[in-house]
Amino acid sequence: MAYSGRFSRAASHAVTLQAIQSSETAAGKGGVLPLLVGCGALVYLLAIGDSFLQDSDTFWQIETGRWILAHGAVPTTDVFSFTKAGAPWMSSSWLAQVIFALAMKAGWVGPVIVTAFAAASAFALFAAYLERYASALVTTALTMLAVTLTVPHLLTRPHVLALPLMVGWFIGLIDAADRKAAPRWALLIVIALWANIHGGFGLGLLLIAPAALEALRQADPARRVALALRWGAFGVAALASCCATPYGWNTLIAAGKILSLGEVLTTLGEWAPADFSRFGPLEASILALIGVALWRGLSLPWPRLLLLLGLLHMALAHVRSIESFALLAPLALARPWAEQLASRRTPPPGAKAEFVLPGWAAVASVLAIVGATIAVAPRLTYQFVETQMPEQALAAAQRNGAERILNGYEFGGYLISRRVPVFIDGRAELYGERMVMDMVRAVAGRDTAALDRFIVDYDIDATLLPAHAPIIGLMDRRAGWHRAYADDVAVVHLRDRQ
Repeated sequence: MAYSGRFSRAASHAVTLQAIQSSETAAGKGGVLPLLVGCGALVYLLAIGDSFLQDSDTFWQIETGRWILAHGAVPTTDVFSFTKAGAPWMSSSWLAQVIFALAMKAGWVGPVIVTAFAAASAFALFAAYLERYASALVTTALTMLAVTLTVPHLLTRPHVLALPLMVGWFIGLIDAADRKAAPRWALLIVIALWANIHGGFGLGLLLIAPAALEALRQADPARRVALALRWGAFGVAALASCCATPYGWNTLIAAGKILSLGEVLTTLGEWAPADFSRFGPLEASILALIGVALWRGLSLPWPRLLLLLGLLHMALAHVRSIESFALLAPLALARPWAEQLASRRTPPPGAKAEFVLPGWAAVASVLAIVGATIAVAPRLTYQFVETQMPEQALAAAQRNGAERILNGYEFGGYLISRRVPVFIDGRAELYGERMVMDMVRAVAGRDTAALDRFIVDYDIDATLLPAHAPIIGLMDRRAGWHRAYADDVAVVHLRDRQ
């Protein structure tokens, strides 16, 4: 029995070596495929660039960046509303906002190109890691699936600029785990940059735990205590690195505020749970994942299984987390599943080696794609979606002397871009759960008492609300008010002059 056990371990070791050698061969392809994937994704994303301009939060993100550039400091209080003017507020995405503000000097094409480039970089990194363990065909297919799942949430907003940082950070963690070592200290630069780009860096901190457990699982028992201490030190250093921002330790507080909004998170579209009323890419991906695992009898080490379940839970709970599942889950699965499949694969006699694009042809292709993109970029034109821009309605309100306008939630960003103090906008963490939910119910016509409080408490002299909102009919019948303007985007009501 002892001999059998030694033989089994030796065989297992040989299989692992075979898989690692095969992955090293894949990694030695020169990184051409990821470059092609990234360039191809960039061209595709630029072609659909108008879809990035669908959220009025983009306006206040850019205006915050302009404010930072103009004042040479980051905001610590609200400067855009008349309802929360002077209230404490920190911008956890200050660096992304500055980047967008600088890009906006070229018009909307600037932020769109920045967004497309960041997303394409994330897909290139994603493909670069998968290429170590999978064929070019599988790598390309999985990257296309990741693009499909991620595109609906690609907007000209800071979270997209953080995508390549998220992917690079996780690759650094999982690589360390597979080396049975602690992550390299240089990786801390990635999460420090992430903390200045977007408040989602908290996910990066959470990813440390499963990666550390995976490293400890693979390490020799005699080394586990020392390795655990090194991972612990790295985790503490990562937490400190997240505070390398103009806000210091307050960065952690600002990033956590959005999670304390309670009912608001079930109301805002991006925080809503996944919708399975119609068959879509997410459902197809989950079913394919389960089907492949059952069909091929694949398994996962328990730390990676916990990680996969956590990412899946996040994707099901909030649609904004689908891109995290799409980009990180395949990376967690890649090595263990590749090793298991390699141990069962017997090439048929006369099988041909996988086709690899010649280096010169790949470089020529990349140069052609990049050259075409640079040539076309100045001719690209993008327009913000009109339903988020009540331009004519705002002009009508201002012509009538309106100063304190109760605006719809989705119009706040646009009003900020026109230097109009707003009643409310997309910074839900500033306004708080109660005010946001009162506004949601009031606009839906379910809480007229909240509307009354808003008008009295904030001395409202005009409303600028979505044309489709149920509250419009109530305002038409409200004593002391009259409709002053209406179009397909918004309706303006003015208080009657005494």
